[in-house]
Amino acid sequence: MSKGKIIVLGTNGHIGHHAAQAFHAAGFDVSGFGRTNRLPITGVDFIMGDAGNLAELKAAIAGADIVVNALNLPYDKWDKGRAEAQLATVIAAMGQSGKTLMFPGNIYNYAATDRRITPTTPQQPQTPRGAIRVRQEEMLAAASRAGKFQTIIVRAGDFYAPGTSGDWFDQAMLLDVKKGKVHHMADLKLGHAWAYLPDLGRAFAVLGERRATLGAFENFHFAGHFVSHRQMMDAIIKAWGTPLKIVPLPWPLLHAMGLVNGVMREVVKMRYLWNNVMELVDPRLDAILGDDFKTPFEEAVAATVRAVAQSRQAA
Repeated sequence: MSKGKIIVLGTNGHIGHHAAQAFHAAGFDVSGFGRTNRLPITGVDFIMGDAGNLAELKAAIAGADIVVNALNLPYDKWDKGRAEAQLATVIAAMGQSGKTLMFPGNIYNYAATDRRITPTTPQQPQTPRGAIRVRQEEMLAAASRAGKFQTIIVRAGDFYAPGTSGDWFDQAMLLDVKKGKVHHMADLKLGHAWAYLPDLGRAFAVLGERRATLGAFENFHFAGHFVSHRQMMDAIIKAWGTPLKIVPLPWPLLHAMGLVNGVMREVVKMRYLWNNVMELVDPRLDAILGDDFKTPFEEAVAATVRAVAQSRQAA
């Protein structure tokens, strides 16, 4: 028997894809929504539509108990009110439905000086991109305070998983692995928050299943794997199986590329996230998920590295 109906907006994206898989595995009736079903999931239905079309969005979510909003604009298209407008369409489609909306949060909302970030840490964004995320969450909080629907935010660090593309493993750290090099993102002693996507997807499913016990507006922080850049390098080299030279990522080159590439320009602006220790902490979510919830760090990295190696060999 199904535990409920879920629709995931944006199943081709990293978090949307893994959330859909996790909800399906947990016994929910899952549908995806997007322009194309580029990454079909066995057992998950798909509704083709335009997230910018209010009528299509309303029709898609009509029968769902939970809506996972995993929509995301291209990295250089968040400004000029576009990110807020995209979310406003989702909020309008939700209406006064009383449904549950789940929203992936990130660390952009906080200042670089925030070392241990809990759900009660004041949000003081470091960048315009962070300010956009704060405004989006304020929009969701206002709707939930007005009794329109329940909001559950699940905040996490940088994503990684087997089979993903365009992430930090694929596009940065293992960029020159065939040349015997692995790139570190910042000072090797500094810690960084990572989220293994299969685990994060399962966290969404656990919270979705417990939604009736939660408040109208919830902000959870998924701790994931908080490790130093040195620990990440060591895990990657161990998984690769042959020696790799650890070298810094060429940030000056990325900055130069950003002069002609909008996405790269925006990526470089967020470098402060690598140069500052910003750990996500949430004992409440840890207690809900349990002690053995996370995939062991080295196991998660090994699975991701193996997938990258296979894709490079096939290329």
